[in-house]
Amino acid sequence: MAGATTAQRGGPFSDRSGRSGRKGSGSPEAPKPPKPPKASKKSGPQGPGGRLRRGPVLASLAAAVLLVAGGTWALYGSSWLRVEKVTATGTEVLTPEQVLAAAAVPVGAPLVSVDTDEIEERVRGRLPRIDSVDVVRAWPHGIGLKVTERKPVLLIQKDANFVEVDASGVRFDTVAKAPGGVPVLELNAGQSPSARRFDEERLLHEAVLVAGSLPEPIAKETVQVKVGSYDSVVLELTRGRTVVWGSGEQSDAKGRALTALLKAAPKAGHFDVSVPTAPAVSGS
Repeated sequence: MAGATTAQRGGPFSDRSGRSGRKGSGSPEAPKPPKPPKASKKSGPQGPGGRLRRGPVLASLAAAVLLVAGGTWALYGSSWLRVEKVTATGTEVLTPEQVLAAAAVPVGAPLVSVDTDEIEERVRGRLPRIDSVDVVRAWPHGIGLKVTERKPVLLIQKDANFVEVDASGVRFDTVAKAPGGVPVLELNAGQSPSARRFDEERLLHEAVLVAGSLPEPIAKETVQVKVGSYDSVVLELTRGRTVVWGSGEQSDAKGRALTALLKAAPKAGHFDVSVPTAPAVSGS
């Protein structure tokens, strides 16, 4: 019984509390997390899905390249879009043939390659009467030239000819016959006290300013623009009528005042609009 009691009191694997256990036993170990699955070598852009997506992209790029190449050939290499006809409109004194000759548009060249700016410069350089040129492509085979000619507002007599001057003061042509309805300049500023200050070019500018501001009905009746000094401009109208204009300042107001005087006193022979707010008329 003693041995049994000794055995019951515990052996090498018993603790004082009477609990028994195995050598090395303790708290149970936590389970290890599972390893993530390995990525398939066939997934991603290198797999069949990537190859399938790449196919339509390459096809689209090839189609775009072919489209660009075809368009370029149609514009530059084919015979479809080439210059076959050139027209000119807007001429009054000049003829369309003169404009076409000055433009020298390369017939037969690809329409897209025509340099419209160069054509405009060529026309204006060869024909000073032309003020502006609008060059347009008329697809598929045409070039259109829309020109605007300069309008003379004053004539400068030179020997037996007349130099035409537009409203900007540009002397653009010399003609043998004076065009109707355009006054001739008479410059008599040699004895003027202001001749040193206002030279001939400045006085010409004043005369052009006056002539260019005249209402059209009055301009057609103006025979001569006489300039004695900067502030002494006189108009000679038809039927021997004269108009004291003064300087080129307030020309628009002077034109309106003269228009009113001519209507109010159609038989008068002398008008003074040098002060447009106080115009005068006499000789009626």
